[in-house]
Amino acid sequence: MLDEAGGVRAMTWVMAIMLFLTVLAAALGIGTRTSARSLERQLSGRLTVQIVEGDPVARDAAAARVLALVRALPGVRSATAVDRTELETLLRPWLGEQGADPELPIPAMIDVDLADTGSADRVAAEARRISPSARVDRHQGWMSPVTGFMATMTWLAVALVALMVAATSAVVVLAARAGLETHRATIEVMHMLGSTDIQVARLFQRRIAIDAAIGGTIGAIAGVLVVLFIGLRLQGLGSELLGGVTLDTGGWIAIAFLPLFFVLLATVAARVTVVAALRRAL
Repeated sequence: MLDEAGGVRAMTWVMAIMLFLTVLAAALGIGTRTSARSLERQLSGRLTVQIVEGDPVARDAAAARVLALVRALPGVRSATAVDRTELETLLRPWLGEQGADPELPIPAMIDVDLADTGSADRVAAEARRISPSARVDRHQGWMSPVTGFMATMTWLAVALVALMVAATSAVVVLAARAGLETHRATIEVMHMLGSTDIQVARLFQRRIAIDAAIGGTIGAIAGVLVVLFIGLRLQGLGSELLGGVTLDTGGWIAIAFLPLFFVLLATVAARVTVVAALRRAL
């Protein structure tokens, strides 16, 4: 009944592949969601005030007044003027060495960190009152396409995990039905000897649970190794955005419970399938 002669059965490798793909999909969804939340927290209260003025003296004076006023506003955690040297460094990839020309009219910039996101409109209004040429850029606005893309990737990962669960259930059902057909004569003899449908179903669910446990462990370990490898490569890129696509403690716990969930899923699917099939046969 347990078909031990074949050694490691095909069902074991099927479960290993399913778990491997599920771990990758789950890690993708959890990682992108974690990164999106971190990005939203960082950018929701951040904005930049630009003082666009051709005259350097008037620009610096207006920037100083705006900086002093913004720092005094309620709801502002901090306000810092961006050094011109830093701006020249940011412009060098596009302007080359010309970006360091002192005659180049580079806007004065002030980075503002808000304690209350509702204070953004007040900061913009006060900055424009002092300097009509002031422009206010909200970081959350120009990063919204990125966060939207990451949300799409998260939902795509959720859909992939759901498909893997459905496919695994279907594989277990097919394997259980095939086992019933293969051992139909043996099952009839067991019934004549007094075995019940539940006792027969336990044999099948135990065999499938063992296959799922072995295959799930193999697939989960392989998936975790791939996730760790990809995480190291992302950190090596030096990108703050891609480097944030990581798994937190809750994510690793969820990954660790995936093999247990698949074993339970396979066991329940096998039991329901076998009991239902035997009752129809009788």
